[in-house]
Amino acid sequence: MGVVEGSFVPSGFVVPLALTTEQFRLEPLGPQHNDSDYEAWLSSVEHIHMTPGWETSSWPDDRSVVDNLRDLQAHAADFDNRAGFTYTVLNPATGEVIGCVYIYPDDSEQHDARVRSWVRTSRPELDVQLWRAVTDWLADEWPFERVAYAERADDV
Repeated sequence: MGVVEGSFVPSGFVVPLALTTEQFRLEPLGPQHNDSDYEAWLSSVEHIHMTPGWETSSWPDDRSVVDNLRDLQAHAADFDNRAGFTYTVLNPATGEVIGCVYIYPDDSEQHDARVRSWVRTSRPELDVQLWRAVTDWLADEWPFERVAYAERADDV
């Protein structure tokens, strides 16, 4: 697999621009999502820190909406440069941000990619559904063989 410098997917790989289920729609995260994204995670800080994969993360933090915009611009640039892929998770009926999925290179040699996701406090029932859908999507449509993505308990 030929990987372009700064990219962690093969040069010929067509990066999926969406994943749609009845419960949610994923699309690339960008500056246009700033207000809704900021509100979603700001209202869910404690919930996100209890989500598998986020327990030791320093994010979410106390950044401003302006700093959040810079972060979203950086995620969009990573996407464009094929260095990492962040998707916003939207309610398909309302367009409201209900979470995020991050697909980035793993720091260790053990995995091709590290994936983390979160859903807002008001939609906890979607965490397992999102994890299942993204796990299947990664297996079916992405070029990774070994993905680090914290498992979810089915009885949540």
